[in-house]
Order: sequence, then structure tokens, then C-alpha cells
Amino acid sequence: MVAKSMLVGGTASHVGKSFVATAICRTLRRRGVSVAPFKAQNMSLNSYPCRDGGEIGRAQVVQAEACGLDPVSDMNPVLLKPNGNMSSQVIVNGKVWKNLSARDYYEHTDFLRGRVLDAYERLASQYEYIVMEGAGSIAEMNLRQRDLVNLGMAKRVGAPALLVADIDRGGVFASVVGTYCLLPPEERTLVRSFAVNRFRGDPSLFEDGANILEEKTGSPCLGVFPLLEDTRIDEEDSVALDRRGSHGTSRIAILRFPRISNFTDFRLLPDACWVTAPVAGRFDVVILPGTKNTIADLDWMRKQGLDEWVLRQHADGAKILGICGGYQMLGSRVEDPEAVESERGSAEGLALLPVTTILQSEKTTRVVVAESPAGTRFEAYEIHMGSTERPGGFTSFATLLSGEQEGIRVGRCAGTYLHGALENAALLSELLGVSIPAAASKEKVYDDLADWFLEHADMDLFAELYL
Repeated sequence: MVAKSMLVGGTASHVGKSFVATAICRTLRRRGVSVAPFKAQNMSLNSYPCRDGGEIGRAQVVQAEACGLDPVSDMNPVLLKPNGNMSSQVIVNGKVWKNLSARDYYEHTDFLRGRVLDAYERLASQYEYIVMEGAGSIAEMNLRQRDLVNLGMAKRVGAPALLVADIDRGGVFASVVGTYCLLPPEERTLVRSFAVNRFRGDPSLFEDGANILEEKTGSPCLGVFPLLEDTRIDEEDSVALDRRGSHGTSRIAILRFPRISNFTDFRLLPDACWVTAPVAGRFDVVILPGTKNTIADLDWMRKQGLDEWVLRQHADGAKILGICGGYQMLGSRVEDPEAVESERGSAEGLALLPVTTILQSEKTTRVVVAESPAGTRFEAYEIHMGSTERPGGFTSFATLLSGEQEGIRVGRCAGTYLHGALENAALLSELLGVSIPAAASKEKVYDDLADWFLEHADMDLFAELYL
């Protein structure tokens, strides 16, 4: 079996490619099509460990779920995780490969393209249809010769493309027409249609606009899709936090580290206050999230005065919770003898927890089931490059099904490596001491996306161009 495929590309980053690709995945699945997602190269600090042990971007996990599949490494064969020092940790086929600068990364294009095509072919041999997602703009002229993920990939596998544009950010005519104009003829023929995303109000009001775009591009409009403000899927990176604003309305504060990772942990806390500098007032809870570079973000905390602010909040009665890198920061010391993240070698932590961390080159990636001391069972996952020693005699954060004691609780302070723990409403309510309502089930979200796509897309045109 050799799968058919399509590419969901964009006029820019954050125009809704992941949203549309997820909607198409669920739409095809509901039609009985055996479908899988694929993104050749992703840059994201929101990642997830597959059950095969590999690590991929969170957007492809969402799309796999929409397809009714467990995520596997082949769905995102190259993942870049920025270190914050002009370099990225490069994950290939789910495993850490190298730390590279952008210039050095591009020297490995041929090798990486081979890994990408191999992963695609493995998926294409198992499924009827592959929904590929592009990255950034499909018209990045300076990257065309090194393209692994946009029209270069589509051309290699014979996939037609859908161009997604975001009207909410403005300039939709220039972005759509400009994208078509910048494409060479052999790539332009791949772009079979375009979609106008995030329209506010009645989409029929843009009928004249769609006609103008069709005339200028020579391609049909697949649909004008309204903005779905109350429907969210897991985001790829922290740019999404910019749309939420920095000041929430709750008495929960979350530090927004420059290198924050896996902020999907906080999807049940939409009103939390994201903090980048000390703010007045007392909070009930302060959370230190995950980070791609613990020592660098500890330095940032101290420059911002947030280390002393966290200690004052704790002294005034706030609960303090650290997750992954945030857990490491709450200990007495972080050691980096192999320079995994920093040339510094070590850094003093906030000393709110009696633990020390040694960063290691081998990454831990696993999915677990755990139980809190109060008996709440939850699923979670670990993605970290450190080992944290906890002395005996202290309460663990949770107990894994294997019997392993994970994390630590000391008074009003706790630390854990378990990403996803706070996505469980019962556990979050237990930790915060207040009732937190559960979010809409992911299955409902994916079905809502399919309904949205079916209502606003020209499905006859979709079938003609892409199926």
C-alpha cells in the first residue's frame, strides 16, 4: 500500500496550519480512511515521548490522536529544541542526535532529508492517507534548496498542497497573493487551493474577497473558516502565550521562562498570571514550569529578581510547585559536569527542596501512570536530561505503578518530573486546594474541528483536489 497525501502549508508561522491539519485528520478518520499525520521537521519545546521511546512535537501527537492512533517517532522525524544560545538540540527519529547551530545544522541537509524520506515511506506503507504539515511559510526563498518540510517535501512525494492564511492578523491579500508570486512554477502548481482562516463574523461577508484572491492566484478558495476562540489544541511553542496576555485574573502565578518547555501542562489554568518580573500582591500558588536550559533560566530569574520574589511568596504562605526544570531549580544545586546545557558547570538553586540535580547527556523519555499520596491516579510523561537525588524520609510527589517514588513534597513546596500531571483536574484540585473543572475531552475537541471543517470547506472541491 502506498498512501496518498497532502501538505497543509502556510503563508507564515502561526496561521493555523496545525489546527487545519488536525481537522482534516479527524474528518478523514470519520470517513473511514486510514490516516496518519506527518511533519518532517518541527521546531518546538512542547514535545511528548511516544510509547516507542521516541520524542516528537506536541502538534503531531494531537494529530495522531485525531486519527485514532498512538503517536510514533516517524510522524515527526526531525525535531529541533532551541537551547537559547543560538543552537538547538536536534532530535532525529525520536532520539537526541546533536546540538547544532543553525549554520551547522544546514550542513547536514542531505543526511536529514534521507531520514525524513525513510520515515515518510514507513508511514506511507501502513496507511491510506498522510496529512503532512508544513512549517512557517511555504515561500521561504532563502531556504528553498535546504527545504525538508514544505513544498520541497511535497514535490518529492507528489503531494498537492493547501495554503492556509490568517485573516485575523491582517494583510491576507498580500500574504496569499505574495506567496503565490514568490513560488517557482513547479512549486506553484502543487498549491491546488487556499483557505482563509480565523475570520471574525459571518464568513459569507468575505465572498468578494475570496473572489479577488481566486482571480489573482488562479486557484480556488477551499473555504473561509471562522475563528474558533473556545476550541484549543496543544500548541507547539510559547508564541501562543502572547495571545493570552501576561496578567491573568487568578491568584496562581506561573513563571514565563525565556526557554519554557511543555507549557501545555497548564491548559486547565487559562486565567493564571504569567510572570516575567516581580509583581505586587500575594499569590496562593507559584509554579516554576519546565525549561530547555535550567541553569540559563536560573540566571534569568536572578537578573529579574524573581528568585527573591518566589522566596518571599513562599514566606508569605504561597504554595510553590516546580515541574521538570522548575523542580531542579527548587533544589539546592544543579550540576552540569558534561556541559549538557551550560559551560558554567553548576548553579545554586533556590534551596526550597532538599534535592540536588546532576544533568546527564542521556535523556529520559517515558509515559507513566502514577498515584498521588491522596490516591488520585493520573497519566503523565517525563522528558528530561537530569537525575535528581531525593533524601529518604520525605513524602514523594507521586508513586508510579512500578512502585518507584517520584518527586518530593515538603510542606508547601513540591517538585516533580511528571509533565501532564496538572492536566488531570482531580490532581490539580488536590494540589491547589480548590475545585478545578475538567477541560472538554480531546475527542470532543477533535470532533468539533471536523464539524468546523465540514461546515466551511467546499468538500466536493476538497475531494477533487486532494483525495
